[in-house]
Amino acid sequence: MASKENGRTSGRGFASMDPDRQRQIASKGGESVPAGKRSFSKNPELAAEAGRKGGRSVPASSRSFSRNPSLAAEAGRKGGQASHGGRTADRPDGAD
Repeated sequence: MASKENGRTSGRGFASMDPDRQRQIASKGGESVPAGKRSFSKNPELAAEAGRKGGRSVPASSRSFSRNPSLAAEAGRKGGQASHGGRTADRPDGAD
């Protein structure tokens, strides 16, 4: 069993690092791609076209949500419940 040091179970890995070191490493994530190479951030029309192409890549006959709106609604509700943990305490009637 791993020994506990400062309430941590291991001295290895990102989670066991000093919080300042974690912030330093995490801040570099946005710097991984130079701004000049972020084509979608510079060109919203390109991003929109890419999204349209993605939607067209699946044949209409295979798009279950477009053929069955109630299936899409049910999936949306499940997603909302999963992301909110099914909590409705702040919404007594369960409405959005």
